[in-house]
Order: sequence, then C-alpha cells, then structure tokens
Amino acid sequence: MHLKRSGVTVALAAALTLGGGFLAGCSIRRVAVDGIGNSLTSGPSVFETDDDIELVGDALPFSLKLLEMLLNESPNHPGLLLSACKGYTLYAYAYVQRAAEAGAETDIEKSRETVARAKKLYLRAVGYGLRGLDQGAPGLSGALEKDPKAAAAKAHKEDVPLLYWTAAALGLAISANKGNAEMIARLPEVDALLARGLALDEAWDGGQLHEFAITFAAANPAATPDPKVLQAHYDRALALSEGKRASLFVTWAESVSIPRQRHAEFTAMLEKALAVDVEASPNLRLSNQIALRRARWLQGRADTYFLDDSTPATEGSTP
Repeated sequence: MHLKRSGVTVALAAALTLGGGFLAGCSIRRVAVDGIGNSLTSGPSVFETDDDIELVGDALPFSLKLLEMLLNESPNHPGLLLSACKGYTLYAYAYVQRAAEAGAETDIEKSRETVARAKKLYLRAVGYGLRGLDQGAPGLSGALEKDPKAAAAKAHKEDVPLLYWTAAALGLAISANKGNAEMIARLPEVDALLARGLALDEAWDGGQLHEFAITFAAANPAATPDPKVLQAHYDRALALSEGKRASLFVTWAESVSIPRQRHAEFTAMLEKALAVDVEASPNLRLSNQIALRRARWLQGRADTYFLDDSTPATEGSTP
C-alpha cells in the first residue's frame, strides 16, 4: 500500500477539490488522477516503513477509500489497482483476521462475523488484483477459473507483484472459508498464480513467493506437502531475504512445525523471528512488526498446538 508524504497528499487534496471545478472534463480529471496515482504508487511506502502497527491500522481504512475514489476516476490504473489489492489484503490479515482470532475464545459468534468480514475484504483485494492483471494480460481474469495454468501463463514479469498479492488474497479468502466447497475449488487458481510468479521472478521481493509457497503447500488439502520441496522453498527464501524477514520463521513455525507436531522446532523458529532487528531493514519495518506480534501470540498459545509438550523436534529437523 503506497501513499507518500505531505507534498503528494496536498496535491491529492487539491485535485479532489478541483474535480468539481476547473477539472470539470472527464478526460482532464483522469489525466490529473493518473498523474497523482503515479506519484502515490511509486517510491518508498510510508506504511511499510512505519513501525507503529496501530497507527497504520487506524490510517489504512481512510487510505483505502481514497484509493477507491481515485480508481473511480481512473479504473484501469495499474499502480492504484496493485495498491488496492495489497492494501486490502494487508488490512484484512493484520487487523480484521487478527481481531477474529484474538476474540475467538471469548465471543465465538463475534469472531465468526469478523472472519466473514475478513473474507469479504480479501475478495475485494482479489477483484482489484485481477483487474490489475487484466491490464497487462487482457482476458486473464475471465479465463482463470476455467483453465488456471493457461490463464496465468498470460502474465509477464512486470505482473509478478500482482500475481503474488492476488494469490495471497485469494488463498487467505479460502482459508477464511475452509468449509466452503466453492472457495476450496479455487485452490488451483492460487496454485497457478503462485507458480507463474515463481517462474517469472522467483527472487522477487526477497523471496516472498517462496515463503508463500510454504504456506500454500502446507495448507493445500489436495496434496500432501513434500518435505524436500518445503525445505527448498525455505532455504531459498532465507537466502534471498538474508534472514531479515521475520515472517519466514513464523510461517515455518505455523505452517510446518505445528502440523508435524515439532514443539522444539516451533519454539526455535519463533525465537529466530523475535531475534530479527526491525530497524535493520526500514522497508520491512511494518511487516516485521506484524510478524513479531504474531510470533508472540503463537508463543502464548503453544500448549494448545501440541499434544505432548515434551515432544522434541527430530534430529536435524529445524531449518
């Protein structure tokens, strides 16, 4: 989610104000909005570099609606569509879904309602992501359900960010509706988008595609995850991120250590996550803070995940 600082914000406010006056013509408004959209969606993100999770959470809803206002004027702007996809996915995962999980033990009905809201937000993100992919690969979204691999093959290297965020949003939407057969039937779409992203640029963004591949392989009910494949994705993600992305260790602990009932490995991976220096990578500040918060939450619930508290990891099993 990219929204730059004061100069662009002032320009945006001015453009929206002028929308009813000097910029009365539709084409002129679109040119203005496209220019603003290019500024908003390029360069470093003040959200991703912020280390205050709650501040970002409070600001995101307004920023997302602002993006949608711009998209009403310029509905096919690739940068705005990517930012909307990414922003809604981040907000739904880090704030809405987290609230559902945190409240599950005290108010199950409220938790279900919140999960349902998270699903809607994920699907909104998917919609923006598919619209973005259609800009570079016309017809991709319409063909994805019928023939996922052929549809995803239309995407190009510059589409990798959209491939990742669309796949992540759809995967999370499916996870939020594990008992929904219609949603589960869309798993091949996630697989195809992820596979295409890896084929085009497996090193993108410090190994995020490999990290997501661990989550997807471990959560896919249609196939038993191959330990060697999981390890290969972990090793590659670790090398590409240089160990600076705390979410990788949390992903392994949650997606691999818990299903395998490796308590010691789970503990070790969370400790690795908590040892990551948030200030060492400014562009990862927010994602690392979110990962650290989840690591602490998982630590506090460890006794609910393992049948035998004394069960150690097998020799050499910790990556």
